[in-house]
Amino acid sequence: MSGTNLPPPQDAWVHTYHKLLPHWQSLSSSSSPQSIIPISISRVNQFDAARLDIEMSAMLKEQMVKVFSLMKNLENRGEKRRKMAEKWQHTALVVIDMQNDFILDDAPARIARGKAIVPNVIRAVQVARQRGILVIWVVREHDPQGRDVELFRRHKYADGKVGPAIKGTVGAELVDGLVIEEGDYKLVKTRFSAFFATHLHSFLQGAGIDSLVITGVQTPNCIRQTVFDAVALDYKSVKVIVDATAAATQEIHSANIFDMKNVGVAMPTLQEWCEADA
Repeated sequence: MSGTNLPPPQDAWVHTYHKLLPHWQSLSSSSSPQSIIPISISRVNQFDAARLDIEMSAMLKEQMVKVFSLMKNLENRGEKRRKMAEKWQHTALVVIDMQNDFILDDAPARIARGKAIVPNVIRAVQVARQRGILVIWVVREHDPQGRDVELFRRHKYADGKVGPAIKGTVGAELVDGLVIEEGDYKLVKTRFSAFFATHLHSFLQGAGIDSLVITGVQTPNCIRQTVFDAVALDYKSVKVIVDATAAATQEIHSANIFDMKNVGVAMPTLQEWCEADA
């Protein structure tokens, strides 16, 4: 039987069995002249039964080969996923300040080039989850009166003004397309660095994280400060995805990328990071 032919459905085997059963029974059930099948027909039925047995055996063998091949492929995939998980288990993706009040066109603290990187940040999160990388969402959530913001920002919250990223407002929520999922970690900060006056470092140590991949906004402030603190804290590897981070202008972004690169921080593009050891 050709290896490319599909096996008949199970009900076809049952139908063939029931079709041949009367002939098999007639060979042994009676010796009366009326019930004896002519020898030529008997041989034909015996031949058909033998052929059916051979074909069914071939089908079974073919299907078993397919089953074992599928099991092997699944085993190989599982091993690949296990090795990938082991490789990335000490890495965290840090997404910084990708909130409505910093990204949307009418945002009160809009970063001009922030909206353009949203698709790349979404993709970075997707790849991180595929690799089993811990995703950390770093956000600002401020007091309505601005009592926990930097001094130079407090005028934005004075006299009843609604300042950026007030806790519980739509402005403090992540932009569309970015969603905190089970297993992710959310950290609230009130200054530029994600490490300043937070428990981020102790959390990362407890999780066995020694390598960071940074995305978000904006490059000269929160990205830069977080990166330099990570370097000072001796994280084994710090990467900034250059096209998943942004500043008000490309010139500002590039200048800060240059400075961070000079202290040993890797600067892959999103594509380079996605293809690295994939």
